[in-house]
Order: sequence, then C-alpha cells, then structure tokens
Amino acid sequence: MQLDFRDCTVVVVGGTSGINRGIAECFAKAGARVAVASRSEDKVEDTVAALAVLGAEAMGFTADVRDQEAVKTGFAGIEKAYGKFDVLVSGAAGNFPALANGMSANGFKSVVDIDLLGTFHVLQAAYRHLKKPGASIINISAPQAFLPMVAQAHVCAAKAGVDMITRTLAMEWGPKGIRVNSVVPGPIEGTEGMQRLAPTPELQKQATHTVPLRRLGQTDDVGNLCLFLASAMASYVSGTVIPVDGGWSLAGASAFSATLGDFMMQTEKDV
Repeated sequence: MQLDFRDCTVVVVGGTSGINRGIAECFAKAGARVAVASRSEDKVEDTVAALAVLGAEAMGFTADVRDQEAVKTGFAGIEKAYGKFDVLVSGAAGNFPALANGMSANGFKSVVDIDLLGTFHVLQAAYRHLKKPGASIINISAPQAFLPMVAQAHVCAAKAGVDMITRTLAMEWGPKGIRVNSVVPGPIEGTEGMQRLAPTPELQKQATHTVPLRRLGQTDDVGNLCLFLASAMASYVSGTVIPVDGGWSLAGASAFSATLGDFMMQTEKDV
C-alpha cells in the first residue's frame, strides 16, 4: 500500500540523518516535495541529492534549532519555493548516556535546548507557513518521555516536555485545522542514537532481546507511521503519542535501561 503525497510540501527538521532522513525518504517515495534542515551543510546537500535520486523535488537549509531566527529564515525560503507546508516533522534531537551525578549542567542544558526549546522554536516559527486547515505536525519523541531510564535524566525531562507541547498545541491549533501528534521510535537499527545507547555488541544484543518482536526497527517503520499520520486516513487523529517500537515500551525499554545503567555504573567505577 502506498499513500500519495503528490502536490504536498513536507518539511523534515533534522532530516539529514538517521530516523529523520528515513522519514524524508519515505515522503519522497510517496511523491512529496521535501525540504530538510540540519546543522550540517554537507549533510543537507547529500540528503537533497539523495531525495532527488528518489524522484522528489527537494531542497534544504542549514540551521541550528536553538537559533529560531535561522529557522524562520529557512522556513521563509521553503514557502517561497514550494508554498505552504502540508506536513512538518520536527525531529532535531541530542542525546548521550550519562549518570546524573557525572553530567555537567551544560550537558543537561544542551539536550533540553535542542530537544525541547528546539521543538518550540520549530513549531512556533512554522505556524505562519502551515496550511490552515489541513496541516499535520509530527514531533519525533522517545520512550524516555514517559519511561524513566537510567543515564537518561536529561532526555527524559526534555522529551516529556516535547509530548506536552504536542498535546497543548493540538488543543491550541486544532480550531485552525492543524493536527499535532508525537511518534515514539523504539530501537532503530543503524542509527546514531542506537549506537550511543548501545555502544557495544553485547548491549545491542540485549536491546534486541528486550523487544517483544525480537528485532530492531527500521527507519521505514517510523516513516510509514508518519505517512499515515500525515494522510487523510488520520484526519481525526490529533494530540496522540504513538510508539512504533515493536512493543519495547511495554517493559523491554525498562529492562534495557537497567542493563545500560549497570554498564554506566561499572564504567564510572572503573574511571
């Protein structure tokens, strides 16, 4: 089954790597015009070229989501080229495993600024460019938003805020015909985020074992859910937080957190 996004403009912030690039590619394959944004000019250029190979009209801009003026400038350029946005995916994120007593204040702040403040910057800057009615916003969240995890205090705090922004703006912007939802990816194979949380083969094996479906996810698994949420099939879905994780958040994520915590504590002890 292939949903059709021809004549639609899709913007993916953070869309030049990992899960977010996979989402951008899914929309490109579905016929959308796709714009991506990230901090790396090289990654933007590489992703735009790859989307073009898939047959999509594509463009991009470079900005740090912590700099709202840069985001505003980039969005203005997209609207000038492609018109109002049908779909906005806000996926910029930062993460690193660290126990609370060994984390610097700046380390904690950097994740909150990218994940939480960055989400606010992106959504607020995009509002004037969204189709009203009809636009769909998808925030990329994480299991840490609702599951406490060892060595993830900063991410837990930031992503919980992202999900509350999702719910709040679904209420505030719903009367304008804008839908806002969060997607919660589980452990996705081959991504930088997975490499950070499971830096050893043993931890990667443990992560896979804690997923009820006994496999890591693929970026297309997340992209396919985003396609659904952005489509007319989900026209009455708003304010939701939906995991796409093979059941990982039912219990496996907590089990993996304990393993990661033991690993981190042992590392701290060794140091």
